[in-house]
Amino acid sequence: MFVAGTDTSITTSEWMMAEILSHPNEMKKVQQEVRSVVGNKSKVDPEDVPKMEYLRCVVKETLRLHPPAVFIPRRTRATASGKLGGYDIPCNTEVLINAGKNQTNSSQRGLRKTPYIPFGMGRRGCPGMSFGVASVEYVMANLLYCFDWKLPAGETPEKVGMTELYGLVVSKKTPLHALVIPHSSSYRNHMYQI
Repeated sequence: MFVAGTDTSITTSEWMMAEILSHPNEMKKVQQEVRSVVGNKSKVDPEDVPKMEYLRCVVKETLRLHPPAVFIPRRTRATASGKLGGYDIPCNTEVLINAGKNQTNSSQRGLRKTPYIPFGMGRRGCPGMSFGVASVEYVMANLLYCFDWKLPAGETPEKVGMTELYGLVVSKKTPLHALVIPHSSSYRNHMYQI
């Protein structure tokens, strides 16, 4: 439970930062929204986050494109075996639902929209979904409010690595490198690299 509560939030935050660094216009737009909502306060208050509609949309899109746990295990409940796509499916067969493919499937345009399932669904959905989304939104709002983010010299938005590495959570294969500049005018002369 501890890993599920921390690794998934950290991974989602890293994917979100990678996505907005590779889309500079969206980075500018989300930072402008965060800074206009927070104003001249020293930090983001939790009450500020629900007013940040664009930030919340960016978090949801990040979860759609990069769900932290791609494969959702399920077990068939039918009392007798059935057929699916011409195959016999016995009772109690474990099925892995690929959430990543399901959420990015463009072949269902005319059909019902694909479900949004980064936290699982139904009775076995993640009980910490609300807390997980809220914590990612709050952390990202603070990072975008307090710092200006840039790619290191020689890197372009098109070259930000988006290859996935599968494990307990789906993380980036290559670590994200970014230059961090404190936004406050009193710290402008210091530059940090992560």
